[in-house]
Amino acid sequence: MPHYNYDLFVIGAGSGGVRAARLAAKAGARVAIAEDDRIGGTCVIRGCVPKKLFVYASDFSQAFRDAKGFGWSVDWARFDWPTLRDNVEAEVSRLSGLYRKNLDGAGATIFEDRATVIDANTVRLNRAGAAYTAERILVATGGHTYRPTDIKGHELGITSTDAFKLDKLPTRILIAGGGYIAVEFATVFSGLGVETTLVMRADKVLRGFDADVRAHVHAELEQSGIKVVTGATIREVAELASGARLATLSNGVRLEVDQVMFALGRQPNTPGLGLEAAGVKLNARGAVEVDQFSRSNVPSIWAVGDVTDRINLTPVAIREAQAFAATEFMGEPTMFDHADVASAVFCRPPVGAVGLTEEEARAAHKDVRVYRTVFRPMKHILAGNPQKSLMKLVTLGAKGRVLGVHIAGPEAPELIQVAAIAVKAGLTKAQWDATCAVHPTAAEELVLMSEPVPHDNEAPA
Repeated sequence: MPHYNYDLFVIGAGSGGVRAARLAAKAGARVAIAEDDRIGGTCVIRGCVPKKLFVYASDFSQAFRDAKGFGWSVDWARFDWPTLRDNVEAEVSRLSGLYRKNLDGAGATIFEDRATVIDANTVRLNRAGAAYTAERILVATGGHTYRPTDIKGHELGITSTDAFKLDKLPTRILIAGGGYIAVEFATVFSGLGVETTLVMRADKVLRGFDADVRAHVHAELEQSGIKVVTGATIREVAELASGARLATLSNGVRLEVDQVMFALGRQPNTPGLGLEAAGVKLNARGAVEVDQFSRSNVPSIWAVGDVTDRINLTPVAIREAQAFAATEFMGEPTMFDHADVASAVFCRPPVGAVGLTEEEARAAHKDVRVYRTVFRPMKHILAGNPQKSLMKLVTLGAKGRVLGVHIAGPEAPELIQVAAIAVKAGLTKAQWDATCAVHPTAAEELVLMSEPVPHDNEAPA
């Protein structure tokens, strides 16, 4: 029987890698984990956590405006960018320390180094030069922001990773992209008082979300003061003598801004890992191809999280890691079910979605009913805030299973977590209707929509 230095060697100490390492170590396995950056990964260091804190900060500008309708005077309010930036960085460092403490507590060995795969059972630390063998190797290296190197002057722009450490807040910013990262940062910068322009190839933001949600959020972004340029891309970025940037768009428009941000998606962190040399199969985007148990085509190598490019969400990476640990170290073969995973977009208005969009449902089923309502939240009435909420249920027949829930409005990410339980459990529209409303709340609209909206100019059934 071969002798290995470790039972498990994890490459990448993000949410997925840390969870797998901790659980395996607590189950009695000899575990090592390597990370060439701070422990915590994208979510903690340069993603979900700092972004959400920035979103909270940007929300105060609208809250201060709304407060006047309720009798509050807040003319003294003043925003200080360095205070926000430094406080967020301090919280990120605190959380990174907790991740390290939890790994130490579980008994995992931590290598602060970049690790590469030498063969099916061997890993080398790049700086130390040491090589270690492991019965199992788990790749959990996540992804990185995409920078369009084919755009002339791309080096003059920033990505979402850079946005958290800006020396000063720009007065004007141009953001390229229409996905959730672009939309969230447009909301953040606009809320902090930055003149914000969003440029994208598509005609609506949030590709992949329900069409009604896309249209609703697009309109609300424009109403909030964000300028949205559709059907265009950035062709060139040049630096002006003043230090500003001159961006030339594919439609011929030229914009002078203080900062250009590329939010054009993310790519799996597989280059330079040595996976191809070890025989691991990657897809066209460079992601590790895995089966339902997160095992690659090489029996001793697994992968979880964004590096597999399945559903690129932190909770998914964690659940994939849990399933891996349960299968390999606890004698409980477990597959994570990727169906009906809820997601959120922290823009203004925020979005929560779970299950099938209307378009997906109609493509898959014959008898689809859609229930939709658009309204002004009670809190916005006295405030004079014109922003509206949208709620939508996609169901199989009039009383059948709820296939999808889509919300765009205050607290949508909080509401969708509970709605996801019902969708995952396969509850029916009849069961939603039988649930008594909580009044006065926005959430009550989810159980009060009684009439389906017409489809293709037909009267509702």
